[in-house]
Amino acid sequence: MGAIVQLTAQHVHEAVGQEPTAARPAAIRAGGAGSAGAGRGTGSTSTASTSTVAQLRAQLERVQGRRLDAPVLPVHPALASLLPGGGLRPGAAYSLPRSTSVLLAMLAQPSQSGSWCGVIGMPRLGAEAAEGLGVDLSRLVLIPDPGARWLAVTSTVAEVLPVVAVRPSGRAADGEIARLAARLRDRGAVLLVQGPWPQAEAVIEVGEPAWEGVGRGHGYLSGREVTLTSSSRRWPRSRRARVMLPDAAGHVSAVPERMRPVESLHPAAASASSPLDVSLGHRIRAVG
Repeated sequence: MGAIVQLTAQHVHEAVGQEPTAARPAAIRAGGAGSAGAGRGTGSTSTASTSTVAQLRAQLERVQGRRLDAPVLPVHPALASLLPGGGLRPGAAYSLPRSTSVLLAMLAQPSQSGSWCGVIGMPRLGAEAAEGLGVDLSRLVLIPDPGARWLAVTSTVAEVLPVVAVRPSGRAADGEIARLAARLRDRGAVLLVQGPWPQAEAVIEVGEPAWEGVGRGHGYLSGREVTLTSSSRRWPRSRRARVMLPDAAGHVSAVPERMRPVESLHPAAASASSPLDVSLGHRIRAVG
């Protein structure tokens, strides 16, 4: 089992008061100013057009909360259809159910691909369960008890980790949520929230659980099927996926589609119901 980095709220409170850096917007503004200056100096229409496109691009990135050219973080193939773009979008927040299995399934692929993940406010999260669902424990940071300033701790952790998961311990003011959203966009971090969250990229819910492995009152549990439903402002309707969480091996996997068997019609039943046979029977009885 890999090592886990575990922090207390005291380790992160010192940097809470720092304002998020504006390196990316500053670079965009500097690029735009330089292009405009070059356009004035040379009178080139193409340079002015490039500057205009850069400004429009920056505005779209601020409105949508993400870089237009930023790749998504990978997730398990069984979960990809539930997320816009097929993965976790940098700078976006996602609303998850209060299910540890769903959260760990979301963290598995990003951690395996090299992204550090932080989990805040979940003291009962088990390392063995996390490793079983595919989370790389060497890239997992736990802050079990962030205290009353959980939102400030989350904002600080988002400065350094690309994926942050949190279970809120109370309500947050709209202004604080807006500042956290700005920090996520600035740093390109992903926020996974167990519970409702405003302006979420996708809202995922879990339901219809069914355990496998138990026969007629006895046996060993071998897996659990659940239905995950995802709604997003980018889709006209919700999407659903039936997954094993966990499967017999303790991992997440897609539930194979079950085909209903085609019932063949018995030859005797088919001949008995044939209109031709019925009419012939009547004729034989009439002749006899």
